[in-house]
Amino acid sequence: MKTIYVGNLPFSASEDQIRQLFEQYGKVQSVKLITDRETGRPRGFGFVEMDGGEADSAITALNGQQFGGRSLRINEARERSDRGPPRRRP
Repeated sequence: MKTIYVGNLPFSASEDQIRQLFEQYGKVQSVKLITDRETGRPRGFGFVEMDGGEADSAITALNGQQFGGRSLRINEARERSDRGPPRRRP
C-alpha cells in the first residue's frame, strides 16, 4: 500500500471527485482531503492510498495534469517530520 500526496487541489474538490480521478489507475483504498482545524475550510491538498504498482501509475499519469483549473502536484507521500509544538494564535 502506498500513500500518495495530492497537492494544488481546487478548494471545491470533493473526496468523491478525487476517488474517481484515481480509480482510472486502480482500486483506491482511501481518500482524505485536509481541512483547517480552526475554520474547517479545505487546505488544497490531500492523500490517496492505493496498491504499489497502481499508485506508481497514477502518480506518473496525473502529476501536472489539470484538475478544476489547477495543475496537480502528485507524488509519493513522505513521513511527516516532527514540527515541534503547535503554534498559538493571539
